[in-house]
Amino acid sequence: MYHCQQAAEKALKGFLVFRGIQYPLTHNLGELLGLCSLIEQSLEAEVLPAVKLTEFATLFRYPGELEQPTLEEAQGWLALARGVYEDVRRRLPAEARD
Repeated sequence: MYHCQQAAEKALKGFLVFRGIQYPLTHNLGELLGLCSLIEQSLEAEVLPAVKLTEFATLFRYPGELEQPTLEEAQGWLALARGVYEDVRRRLPAEARD
């Protein structure tokens, strides 16, 4: 789950870097999305469901700390992270995507 949060975070930060926007040192996806939506407002509606991944910046980071999520839960979170990546990628020019 940590990796799902990280994938979404890095996608949003990459979008900001590409646009020349400095961002704060944060793992908060809502805060990063707020900055991204100032540039491209339509991104907010598409990425907003993934903001709940923020909690995984620390939760479930190490095996055995808490009860592990089910496969279905993990697949849902992975789908959210992939969605963020694809939504951001789609907004970049072709030369920045590969």
